[in-house]
Amino acid sequence: MAGEIMQVVEQVAREKGIDRQIVVDAMETAILTASRKRYGAHKNIQAHFDNRTGEFVLSQLREVVETADQVDDADLRIALDDARKLNPGAKLGDFIAETLPAIEFGRIAAQTAKQVIVQKVREAERERIFQEYADRKGQLVNGLVKRVERNNIYVDLGRTSAFLPHEEQLPREHYRPGDRIRAYIYDVRDATRGPQVILSRTHPEMVTRLFEMEVPEIYDGLVEIRAVARDPGYRSKIAVRSNDAHVDPVGACVGMRGSRVQGVVTELQGERIDIIEWNADPAVFVCNALAPAEVSKVVMDEEEKSIKVVVNEDQLSLAIGRRGQNVRLASDLTGWRIDIITEQEEMNSRAEEFHELAKGFMTTLDIDEDVAGALIQEGFTTSEEVAYIPLEELASIEGFDEEIAKELRNRARDQLLQQALKTEERKVELEIDPRLSKLEAMPEGMIVPLAEKGIRDLDALADLSTDEFLELVTDTKMAQNEIEALILEARQVAGWFDEGETTRQKPKGTGGKKTR
Repeated sequence: MAGEIMQVVEQVAREKGIDRQIVVDAMETAILTASRKRYGAHKNIQAHFDNRTGEFVLSQLREVVETADQVDDADLRIALDDARKLNPGAKLGDFIAETLPAIEFGRIAAQTAKQVIVQKVREAERERIFQEYADRKGQLVNGLVKRVERNNIYVDLGRTSAFLPHEEQLPREHYRPGDRIRAYIYDVRDATRGPQVILSRTHPEMVTRLFEMEVPEIYDGLVEIRAVARDPGYRSKIAVRSNDAHVDPVGACVGMRGSRVQGVVTELQGERIDIIEWNADPAVFVCNALAPAEVSKVVMDEEEKSIKVVVNEDQLSLAIGRRGQNVRLASDLTGWRIDIITEQEEMNSRAEEFHELAKGFMTTLDIDEDVAGALIQEGFTTSEEVAYIPLEELASIEGFDEEIAKELRNRARDQLLQQALKTEERKVELEIDPRLSKLEAMPEGMIVPLAEKGIRDLDALADLSTDEFLELVTDTKMAQNEIEALILEARQVAGWFDEGETTRQKPKGTGGKKTR
């Protein structure tokens, strides 16, 4: 009998792929449950599996107390004198174990024990499967299609099954029961009915995992995939970089006659793969990402993380791609917002900008178009720049001399002075709160436009949301984060909350909005 128990323990542990001790613990719990029905539930009974003999031993534990008067329940406590008759070394607080005779299982007891063992083993098996697939999250897995229900696919992975939702499948691909399938482990959930493995064939990282399988240089760390952008089922772009000067990263991924990339394309049902060399310079990286379109010029705005790309007329459709696919994937790949314009559009834009600047200089400095054009050609865009540039530098412009430079500078300074005086007069007229001028985040020239819209004190400014600010001042050049910083500073100065707080305290008498 003892040998049979040992064999059962080993067999169950092997079949379920769980630790042998888990099976032993489950059987001990089952024996304990059955024995309490035999000897009484109030007794302190322990069941222990003896690995040496292969038998279960039942013991009743009683706590050692000082005198017989303290023994209020003979099944739970024993006097010290009586305890020392059983164990001469017994001390107060110890537990004396007395072996109970083995019980004969009746039909109900045996059924109860079986249910306990099955439940414990099932729980252990679920926990093992969950841990196994939680550790494999982000990896590829192979399986057999078990069934297809409402376009969702259930995949047999061997020890467990997985779920491939319809939205995680590639368009135009269809599977039938028995088909082999390879997918990316997107998520693993510990659900009530057991671990739930969620698969995906549209995740960008699936492309990365497939290239790791096809390209040994990626597996060895010589080539690195820095970014992936994907339009699942149609087109992907990957940016690769070599960590070895002797290894061409693009060539390594393409392989001999395209053999390596073709393996990935076949697995993804013909999805087009563009392999691009990653570059630390965003301008070069964006140009590479827009390949095969040829880029004439780029204009970057690092603060907005946007880039304007100028291309020839015949490259425009190629750069944008079908339904904007090429530029969208390039933007996702690089993390930059990309605007594509033709050379003609860029020339028109520059001409319009030149005209606006010239018109401004001609009005504010009272100069003709040729002088204004000379200033713009030298990079001047505002009267402030003309007013405070060193005289020698301004006089060095072709066609200018010291007299002209001095006159231009004086006119610019007069214009700024007149403008400042008008601003101050307007502030007094509008009764603007002087604390608005002291806000560090308040841009020059923004106070009067705000006051003309009714925002004349700190509380009025603090009560605005970013959207309301933009509705009031539609022509502002302030970025959203700058507006948020201005409103936040106004709320701090107005005493709505301390600098370290993140939750707004609504003051009395204001219709507050939430802090952004």
